[in-house]
Amino acid sequence: MIRVVLPAHLRILARAAGEVHLDVAGQATQRSVLDALEDCYPMLRGTIRDQVTGQRRPFVRFFACEEDLSHELPDAPLPTAVASGAEPFLIVGAIAGGCGLGGRADTVGQALSLRGALSPALSRAKLAWAA
Repeated sequence: MIRVVLPAHLRILARAAGEVHLDVAGQATQRSVLDALEDCYPMLRGTIRDQVTGQRRPFVRFFACEEDLSHELPDAPLPTAVASGAEPFLIVGAIAGGCGLGGRADTVGQALSLRGALSPALSRAKLAWAA
């Protein structure tokens, strides 16, 4: 079982409360998790990745085990902790723009803190990404 955390707007669209639990056949990869997610919640097709190319949407990020997996290959294996269900696979909607504070780290930190339900692990990941 794979645990997936969706951003609030996608949870509302999918009518899902809290984490989504998915059964993935075969190896757990971004592609297999997203395929299973879209099979269970067809209304999410096209919201996380392009329906034609399969590419991640520009304002969507993937995190797991304190790491930004957004630029990993879609068929690369996910961390063992995600595949076993010990850690969730986080899908995060990015926020564009800024608030005029100047530094990229300030803008990223504020944008991610607005997400509300971020885990401490994701907070550490955003600091590493912003550096």
